[in-house]
Amino acid sequence: MSRFKNEVMHLQAHVKTLRLGSAALFVVALLLGVGWWNAPKSLTIHVPPDLRSGSTRKWWDVPPESVYAFTFYIWQQAQRWPTNGEEDYPRNLNALSAYLTPSCRAFLQQDYVYRRGNGELRQRVRGIYEIPGRGYGDDPLARVRVVSANNWIVTLDVSADEYLGSEQVKRALVRYALKVARMDVDPERNPFGLALDCYAHAPQRIDPAPAPASVSQPPAANPLQGGTP
Repeated sequence: MSRFKNEVMHLQAHVKTLRLGSAALFVVALLLGVGWWNAPKSLTIHVPPDLRSGSTRKWWDVPPESVYAFTFYIWQQAQRWPTNGEEDYPRNLNALSAYLTPSCRAFLQQDYVYRRGNGELRQRVRGIYEIPGRGYGDDPLARVRVVSANNWIVTLDVSADEYLGSEQVKRALVRYALKVARMDVDPERNPFGLALDCYAHAPQRIDPAPAPASVSQPPAANPLQGGTP
């Protein structure tokens, strides 16, 4: 009789073990389901422009060339006044707000108020472009300085042209040192996950690169200069 009783107790213990195992598997499956549900549906991966030699990167790494391309594109759009700076400048700040840190947007808003008070915006047309020979590919280390995994300082050498009607009133060769920070908070409006944090230091006037001497070509005229870059 005791043999049958021991067998029954053994089977009951086995059933209890199976029940505990099933409960543990259910808890693990529940945790896995919660993790899968909370996992991001998309990841932003920065791929270098030139893939001829291949590239292996961690998905969260942002290469310097991508930081430079982002900075130049956003800054060029912010500084573009196609018809009237008094209307275009604030519209740019509003449209690009997702690509600017709050402090940078407040700084540029003050810049807009200052320029408008000085009469530098009304009917002004403005655009900036990269100076040939001073892009990222010409000196990568000088163009992007890596401060940390989430912060960079990008140096842009650009020419800023401004027109009042059909007359050019300014051509300034300017060096901008712009801070860039990782700000992956709104992928719908900012898929880059980066934001401009305005100036690392004040913009600087730069001299044009000296042209090679040539007897057949007369010396070039001095470019137009303005007051504020």
